[in-house]
Amino acid sequence: EVQVVESGGGTVQPGESLRLACAASGFSISRYAMSWVRQAPEKEVEWVAAVNSRGTNTSYVDSVKGRFTISRDNDKNMLWLQMNSLKPEDTAVYYCTRGSTIVPGVPFLKGQGTQVTVSS
Repeated sequence: EVQVVESGGGTVQPGESLRLACAASGFSISRYAMSWVRQAPEKEVEWVAAVNSRGTNTSYVDSVKGRFTISRDNDKNMLWLQMNSLKPEDTAVYYCTRGSTIVPGVPFLKGQGTQVTVSS
């Protein structure tokens, strides 16, 4: 069964850090670019970051550039998102998925997500 399981979320204060993890099973992530996306309450899903299949190229939405770092370990079939200097507007459920982006309205592979709450 193809699946991903996200973890590592929590409640933190502005300026703090979290590291999200995504464990993939049923497929080898080495064949795919991988992304993190997020969905805030009452908002559309937003693509956050992507990394190519070899881990040599990354891209980010402007709002997280310089604060978030996406990385992967193909041998472990794992994906991570290091989030520093968190802001209240980063509050959302975070999902990992296959591919370098998502298309609005098109279903994408995801797990149960992990909640990130940034609040003072």
